[in-house]
Amino acid sequence: MGRAIFTILLLVASNVFMTLAWYGHLKLAEYKWFSSLPLIGVIAISWIIAFFEYCLQVPANRMGFIGTGGPFSLMQLKVIQEVITLTVFVIFSLAVFKNEQFRLNHLIGFVFLVLAVYFMFKK
Repeated sequence: MGRAIFTILLLVASNVFMTLAWYGHLKLAEYKWFSSLPLIGVIAISWIIAFFEYCLQVPANRMGFIGTGGPFSLMQLKVIQEVITLTVFVIFSLAVFKNEQFRLNHLIGFVFLVLAVYFMFKK
């Protein structure tokens, strides 16, 4: 059970970095110093942030994968990661982008993803 929890915690942390790398630049564009950067500069900053995502994601997958002694199959790892990604993204988008709304159709889609996790773990 310890490997499962640690794997999930690493996946959550890696997804925080991933979300910042993928979407943080959209918020930073509100600042003059950032908006004046050429696209290659924005990409470089995103890559630097994504480096830390990979430093957490790769160990999470190695630790969590059943083929390397972990508790999860490859399919289970992927679905867990997707639900974590969406959870982190929703929190990020609502906290950082005040004009975004979480609507009923988003909730319904999210429920279906949680159901996907449930079905992935059914024997």
